[in-house]
Amino acid sequence: MSVVPKKIEEAFSEQIKHELESAYIYLSMAAYFDADGFPGMGTWMRAQVQEEQTHAMRFYKHIVERGGHVKLHPLAMPPQDWKSPLAAFEAAYEHEKFITGKIDGLMKLSLAENDHASRSLLQWFVDEQVEEEANTSKVAQDLKLVGNDGRGILMMDRELGTRTFVLAPELAALYAQAAAGA
Repeated sequence: MSVVPKKIEEAFSEQIKHELESAYIYLSMAAYFDADGFPGMGTWMRAQVQEEQTHAMRFYKHIVERGGHVKLHPLAMPPQDWKSPLAAFEAAYEHEKFITGKIDGLMKLSLAENDHASRSLLQWFVDEQVEEEANTSKVAQDLKLVGNDGRGILMMDRELGTRTFVLAPELAALYAQAAAGA
């Protein structure tokens, strides 16, 4: 079994915190949308919560499989309210750009540590962040176009409510092990 370099183990444990904070932020956004009568946007954000939790588990799995120890960090309190759906999605886009910066820093660290296994994992995240930024930016752009048109917002809410989450097969096995008590 390869051993995860100590700097990588520490940085990945920190990234688990960032991914779980992302889930916490998006759960707060889901609560905001649900309370303000936007159930579709709430559904979209709840799918995002699940996605961020699986991102945290990818880092967790990587550390554990390489003989490391995950160290959990306290989570920050997320914002609780936004002035509009547009403001919430703009905040989501800004948050995804923050996470992209964190992933870029981890990639630099993996290269400096000559840790090819971590670099391989991180390449998946580099590609994922392109998608994350594009998705949140697109919704924000569409909401800008719609403006205050209630019908347009209603149509977007319905469209965003069709989003579903599908658990990656490699993580499904990890969750099944945990459920079985292994």
